[in-house]
Amino acid sequence: MRMSMKGQAHKFGDDVNTDYIIAGKYKYKIKNMAELARHVFEELRPGFYKEVSEGDFVVAGDNFGCGSSREQAPLVIQEAGISAVLVRSCARIFYRNAINIGLPVLECDTTAIEEGDVLEIDPLAGVIKNVTQDITIPAQPLSPTMMTILCDGGLAEHLRKHGRFAFEE
Repeated sequence: MRMSMKGQAHKFGDDVNTDYIIAGKYKYKIKNMAELARHVFEELRPGFYKEVSEGDFVVAGDNFGCGSSREQAPLVIQEAGISAVLVRSCARIFYRNAINIGLPVLECDTTAIEEGDVLEIDPLAGVIKNVTQDITIPAQPLSPTMMTILCDGGLAEHLRKHGRFAFEE
């Protein structure tokens, strides 16, 4: 099973918490996910939603997704059209929530990735090709089990599809 993706990098720094991803003032007022996604990263980069093209990547440093355990953070990232998140390190609860909804998170050294770089990623192989800079960055590969969950569209969709946890050995 392969899942390769290509898109542009949108770079953020360290300690991007879930309130920076989607501000608390919106989380309870807006129930429509498409409308909520229009406010993604608004606190850090006003108008970010308009910069994103379908398939792009969020690239960040250490401790991405720290803060609350609300599932809205990875959901709005995904709804905005981001196909994967590339980070040096990630809060475990954000990582679990992202995988559960079908949003890949790859841990790698993001220092060589610049804003706007075109990237191609292969999560199963753990390879990030920076097309713009013609360099390859190794990432922690996702396990076949994680890839099955992601390819099925997240954990709930995996269970709907198979009626149980169904992973190839």
